[in-house]
Amino acid sequence: MADEIEIDIDDLERRMDGAITSLRQEFLTLRTGRASASMLDPVMVEAYGSMTPINQMGTVNVPEPRMLTINIWDKAMVGKVEKALRQSGLGINPVVDGTIIRLPIPELNEERRRELTRVAAQYAEHARVAIRNVRRDGMDQLKKAKAAGMSEDDNKIWADEVQSLTDRMIAGLDEALDAKQAEIMQV
Repeated sequence: MADEIEIDIDDLERRMDGAITSLRQEFLTLRTGRASASMLDPVMVEAYGSMTPINQMGTVNVPEPRMLTINIWDKAMVGKVEKALRQSGLGINPVVDGTIIRLPIPELNEERRRELTRVAAQYAEHARVAIRNVRRDGMDQLKKAKAAGMSEDDNKIWADEVQSLTDRMIAGLDEALDAKQAEIMQV
């Protein structure tokens, strides 16, 4: 029976990958001084009786490195989209031209860059905690397996496997954080 006891490393890896994927999505919402359509993902517009993402209100384009444009499909929604952009906290001043809204992306100052790197570090710390929680779940599974008859040697091998997976994921997370912080600090 002890030979049948196994830990699902693939499940642990999938869950840890999920934490890193979530981190990368959060990083996309951080403004780096360059235009990115994903900057607008968290902005919601009150339209047709519900909160709607901007990318469902019109076509978002990046015509140049410091400019975003939104071509609103419904003329009646232009004012609501503009209002949502002003209230979003992105620090962008929309310019309305018919059904097209232009969003010039201003240069980030040094203080704002440092603040954004701290925000990126907070996002990374949340992802680290999520990865460690998955590791703890794996170690708890090992304790239960040991109590159910897993040998000491097998338990040690599996524990090393879980720790190696955790170390690999944390290293990937740190690389992503370093890259994002370098991107934010780039002038």
